Amino acid sequence: MIRNKIPVVSFFTGGGFLDLGFEEAGFETVWYNEFNSDFSDMFECAMSTLRKKRNNSVQTVAVNSKDSVIDVRSAQVKAEAFCGSPPQFYGVIGGPPCPDFSSGGKHRGHEGDRGRLSMTYIDMVCKLRPSFFVMENVPGLVLYRKHRAFFELLRYYAHLSGFVTDFRVLNALNYGVPQNRNRVFLIGISRDAWHAIRKNAPLPKSDGWFPFPKPIYADIDSFSWPGTSKFGLTPPRPRGIPNELMTKHWLQNAGVESGLPNCDEYFTPYSSKFRTVCEGDDSGKSFKRLHRYRYSPTACYGNNEVHLHPWEPRRLSVREALRIQTVPDYYVLPTEKALTAKFKLIANGVPVALARILAMSIQEFFADDNTN
Repeated sequence: MIRNKIPVVSFFTGGGFLDLGFEEAGFETVWYNEFNSDFSDMFECAMSTLRKKRNNSVQTVAVNSKDSVIDVRSAQVKAEAFCGSPPQFYGVIGGPPCPDFSSGGKHRGHEGDRGRLSMTYIDMVCKLRPSFFVMENVPGLVLYRKHRAFFELLRYYAHLSGFVTDFRVLNALNYGVPQNRNRVFLIGISRDAWHAIRKNAPLPKSDGWFPFPKPIYADIDSFSWPGTSKFGLTPPRPRGIPNELMTKHWLQNAGVESGLPNCDEYFTPYSSKFRTVCEGDDSGKSFKRLHRYRYSPTACYGNNEVHLHPWEPRRLSVREALRIQTVPDYYVLPTEKALTAKFKLIANGVPVALARILAMSIQEFFADDNTN
């Protein structure tokens, strides 16, 4: 039985949304790596604020390594995270940059500068040999044939280093996140950990062995989602749609009048489109307006292109975008950082609620009732 919190090592930490989910599920992040200086600064500020709000005696949070993962050595990680001697059970989590595998990118795949980092990450996992690892990426990594071969190569190297792996594409919307966001999650369990917690159970010979979380809302299309409405009007609320799947539930108490941190940080609206785009019209490449009684398209923000607020003539604020990513309000980004950097950090993250549910499935896998 594992009585203590299982520690995890975090690569490509970004804003720490994946880490937050794992910590809410009972894990403990003991080491962080983030190369982007803006991201690491914002992460340290926001996570320190959140941790102190929950426990005032907690020390400020610091990124342990601000080097590129290419330059990080496994011995360094073990020394800094565990004083050189890792415990019997620990994990490695991370989401390598994904534009090279996305439909919105140039499909450079593993040949792109960022695509190569997926191999670097798996190579680090193989050297660290944790009890488990998680790799998050865009679904294009497994859906496009040109990228799938590379994905299977990553798994092959993990298998050679003693891991059994499984994967699944999860949509955050199915798990109570108000956002249509698909991501692929690759899970690896070391053979040593498998035998320790599964005793005499044989190793899996095919995919489908890992208990990925079952969707909370499996049939999203069964709900009566509204169409578009003229901006400025109040559309009728449909019946039967769960509150947590509608943006109004998350945005209604997060406006400027709320006084919440980061609530008044948004790009200044200049264009007439802020008052003419219909509520719920997300058909264009830009100026996508959310509908208060629908979920949001994926929070993929680039430059100034942040989704329009459903009933106000502006884009979403930093706080509202964080809400769409199910980030707690005590997570506060520093005011002095540029809006572009803030929205990029938010867009890159895994929704906290989805990360928590996935982490709970790993927690249960290591629990007593799963042993034989």
